[in-house]
Amino acid sequence: MSTQTKAVLRHAGATLTALRQGLDSVSRERAGDATPIRIRALPTVSTRIMPRAVELFIKETTGGRLKIVTGENAVLLEQLRVGDLDLVVGRLAAPEKMVGFSFEHLYSEQVVLAVRAGHPLLGHGRLSLSMLADLTVLMPTRTSIIRPFVDRLLIANGIADLPSQIETVSDSFGRVFVQSSDAVWIISAGVIARELQSGALALLDVDTTETKGPVGLTLRTDTLPSLPVSIMMQTIRQAALE
Repeated sequence: MSTQTKAVLRHAGATLTALRQGLDSVSRERAGDATPIRIRALPTVSTRIMPRAVELFIKETTGGRLKIVTGENAVLLEQLRVGDLDLVVGRLAAPEKMVGFSFEHLYSEQVVLAVRAGHPLLGHGRLSLSMLADLTVLMPTRTSIIRPFVDRLLIANGIADLPSQIETVSDSFGRVFVQSSDAVWIISAGVIARELQSGALALLDVDTTETKGPVGLTLRTDTLPSLPVSIMMQTIRQAALE
């Protein structure tokens, strides 16, 4: 048997093995005994992208089970690194945090300043960030992925400190607190997309374009996604385009 023939047979054998594994995976998914697809999504995509992506995934009738949890980026990336997660969906992390990971860009979004409907500062045109000194401000925590963007924005506008601030990554707390007070919420636009659309929250006219950053899919570079994970990734891509 020639060397070329042996190489072809080895390649064919590997292809058949991969196909069998894929079919076995689908069979297990349909039987309901497969490991769930473990996805961690940052708040910015949990409300804007993931509900639609999951709806599309269910229509694919893979039988796959999903486990979706939100949290801070630093924690999510560490869980992905050790294999406790299959996929992280959110903002691109700092370069030093991306070692061993790949990133697929889906779209870009920026940080905004949100307030309740009827807030005293609405309707006053372009505002200076100096007005934050007299208000309670909800800030991302220091380990949040958007915090460096927010800090740079404040420093660039001559603000070294905010006298009254609350650090939180709880979007449920933020929604309730801001809608019941005159506080200002510094948050990624995607987190409050529905509240902005409904009119429950509104944006202050402040230039925050320098906080714009990429949002996408983060995976480990040393593993290949399973078939169900690949399908989930495709539905997330589709939801991001809608």
